[in-house]
Amino acid sequence: MYDVALVGYGPTGATLANLLALQGLNVLVLEREAKIYHLPRAVHFDDEVMRVFQTVGIADDLLPLVHVNPGMKFVDQSGTALLDWPRPQEITEHGWNASYRLHQPDLERLLRDKLANYEKVTVASETMVTALSSSPDHVEIETQNRQDATRRQKYQARYVVGCDGANSIVRQSMGSTMKDFGFEERWLVVDVLLKHPRPDLGDHSIQFCDPERPMTYCRSPGIRRRWEITILPDETETEVLTESFVWDLLKRWITPKDAEIERTAVYTFHSQVAKTWRSERVMIAGDAAHLTPPFMGQGMCTGIRDAANLAWKLGHVIKEDAEDDILDSYGLERRPHAQSYVETAIKLGALINSLDRNTAKELSSGNGQGQMRSIAPRLGQSALTKASCAQHDASSLGRPAPQFTTQHNTERFDDRIGYAHSIISHQKPDGMRNTVLWLDAGRHSEANRFLKSQDAAAIWVRPDRYVGSILKDTDLIRKTLPTFLFDDTKNESHL
Repeated sequence: MYDVALVGYGPTGATLANLLALQGLNVLVLEREAKIYHLPRAVHFDDEVMRVFQTVGIADDLLPLVHVNPGMKFVDQSGTALLDWPRPQEITEHGWNASYRLHQPDLERLLRDKLANYEKVTVASETMVTALSSSPDHVEIETQNRQDATRRQKYQARYVVGCDGANSIVRQSMGSTMKDFGFEERWLVVDVLLKHPRPDLGDHSIQFCDPERPMTYCRSPGIRRRWEITILPDETETEVLTESFVWDLLKRWITPKDAEIERTAVYTFHSQVAKTWRSERVMIAGDAAHLTPPFMGQGMCTGIRDAANLAWKLGHVIKEDAEDDILDSYGLERRPHAQSYVETAIKLGALINSLDRNTAKELSSGNGQGQMRSIAPRLGQSALTKASCAQHDASSLGRPAPQFTTQHNTERFDDRIGYAHSIISHQKPDGMRNTVLWLDAGRHSEANRFLKSQDAAAIWVRPDRYVGSILKDTDLIRKTLPTFLFDDTKNESHL
């Protein structure tokens, strides 16, 4: 029997598989396709997500393959700027750049290559899940081979996570429905390969806010460039996918002399969040749990955050140092967080579609400069956060902690700790498990500044790098933090 079976091997499933494997779990991955899809799909991720890739162990290999994104501009038909969303070019508090453009197959290859190093991971490709049935101590998974329906096999796992996309069979088996937030539009996505340099196209993403036909330009890595174009109600999919139609739309920027078309596809952009993320031993993540319009570039990012949140909780339950009700915190925390991104993306869509200058003013946070700030929503309340600190309005509670540098600024904190818990304080807590790292704020100035900024004596940072507790008194550590952080063995793990 497997500890966890994952249905779907895209970025969310592959990241989750790696994080589970890091904890020594026995993992099964079921994937309907034979190999990685070779053409572009997701094109963006941020610094928080790069920290997850750092934890997995692929960030340094991924870095040469991506392009640092300077930001996004929203312009009207005349080219007048409505809103600017600049992304810092310096390294952020997370230890990476704020925004990256990627070629998704590069990411998937690195994730799969890393996963291949773990002996306790099994990947079954060309395998379609046909049914799930739950028992008190496991889930039975029925499958059939995609090429030969007569080849059927059953698997058993203690838990199942569906990372199987918008039409998730796992979500259907749970009986979970999607809450719809009202945004549904057809867009044509065109990826091209430049034949010669075109620096005039620029490195910024551009949202062309045209009520008649909104468009988006994305600067992808290397010679790749993308346009996303609204499809009008009377236009058919067959019509818009013809080369003549595509080049007619792109002629204001490029022609066949400048580039060749790598891929065209029609997408219907949705705005939905699943109402139920867990049913006993079955859970969902990624597009199976939420669908967002693409205007913030947060679709894949939100799925990666799901994986980082869920994996350590499954690890505790499977290793039997936490009750399985800790898994209830997954949906409670992630659902409102994902919804925040969906709702903001809808507002951006309203701006792009209607030249709504009031929306532009709202999104610019009233700073008078027409600049949008990246949102940083808190996790939703759960038993792991809602009663765990004396200062509930502390700015970092339920948000990622900064990534400190340690050992005379030569080592990144996430590299030192791995996918594990840490407690930051001046006084060493008693009775911590030897898997919990204590960061001595007296020895590390950045950690000390973080404590002071939160008016705290101690801070608990979870394996997903989110702040779980901010305590004003170190005497509250043992009384307040989850019991799975402590045992009676002597702990020498500190930094």
